[in-house]
Amino acid sequence: MIKQAVTILALLMICSGCSQNNTSEPITTSPNPSSSPSAQPTIQPTVAPTPEPTETVDPLKEKIANMTLDEKIGQMVLVGIEGTTMQANASEMLDKYHVGGFILYKENIADASQTLKLLNQLKKKNIRNPAPLWLSIDQEGGKVSRMPSEFTKIPPAAEVGRADQLAYTRKIGEALAAEVRALGFNMDFAPVLDINSNPNNPVIGNRSFGSDSETVMKHGIETMKAIQSKQVAAVVKHFPGHGDTSVDSHLELPVVNKTLADLEAFELLPFVEAIHQDADAIMIAHLLIPKIDKNYPASLSKTMITDLLRVDLGYDGVVITDDMTMGGITDHFDVGEAAVRSVQAGSDIILIGHDYQTQISVLKALKLSARDGIISKDTLDKSVYRILSLKEKYKLQDKSIEAIDVKAVNQQINAALQAK
Repeated sequence: MIKQAVTILALLMICSGCSQNNTSEPITTSPNPSSSPSAQPTIQPTVAPTPEPTETVDPLKEKIANMTLDEKIGQMVLVGIEGTTMQANASEMLDKYHVGGFILYKENIADASQTLKLLNQLKKKNIRNPAPLWLSIDQEGGKVSRMPSEFTKIPPAAEVGRADQLAYTRKIGEALAAEVRALGFNMDFAPVLDINSNPNNPVIGNRSFGSDSETVMKHGIETMKAIQSKQVAAVVKHFPGHGDTSVDSHLELPVVNKTLADLEAFELLPFVEAIHQDADAIMIAHLLIPKIDKNYPASLSKTMITDLLRVDLGYDGVVITDDMTMGGITDHFDVGEAAVRSVQAGSDIILIGHDYQTQISVLKALKLSARDGIISKDTLDKSVYRILSLKEKYKLQDKSIEAIDVKAVNQQINAALQAK
């Protein structure tokens, strides 16, 4: 009986399991109408994040950031030297004060080989400084000629202007550049853009291309471009115009009684054109123009340099003063204080052509003012940037020149003279 009961119970459990299986709903998969049965899932590509734009590094700004205060101040000063050989004062200017350049005058030049040797020595001494040297000279032709006697004389600007032949003007400008470059100079304080409108002018005279703005503009700019084409920086002068004066600013301070409108209609015209034609550098004159600035000459005037030249005329190149040891400055101002005021006004390079002690006082005054914030770091860095940019434009190198071919230079000068 027990065996039969167990058998019956087992049969009942099997039937119950079959009943549950029969009532279950089948599991089905709904097809995806948008894909075929054999399609694989699509793998989306990984999109890399857009990189942040990187700021372009300006190598000049990096260089300036690594310069010492003494090195920056030095770039903003250009000095004269004594004698015809490399002397201790010149060495100190490079080793201690890191000056950015030199100007040579007639008393520094005996002959071609001596001049070449002196400039080579200056370049060699500068090798540890952060930038190559400006080696500058006033070489205009005519009475303002610093070249050794071995070179053929170049006529004054007035004679070039009277010829009124642009091809001749250009060849004369190229000859000017050729003779200074052959000796190792890389900056020429030329051409003169003053309009010789005052017959009593004791300082300009035949250094000007003429007595009207058109002649000066046409031949002055052609000369400037010719000098530049031979890899010599051309410094046009003397802004805002030294032509209508009866006083020599080497001796005292000239006063020009003109309004800004007067200057814009006449004296400024050649300078405006020079700016449009990419002037390398502009020299500022020691002229007092009371109707524009009654207190300070142009070389110390913010109204003249920053407001007029830089803002109104749009010039952002190098501004250099006329020699700060001229009577127009020394008779009225302390030269160190004047140098600081000139930088505050917008000048980039202070030219101190004479007197070693005066040069030292200017360098010290500039450094003290920069350290005390009287000259801002931004002002300092902008000036040094302009100076180094111009040095880069001309690819300056402190590389010695082995020899000079005076005969070849004279052949070029003579060919220019024959082009008239």
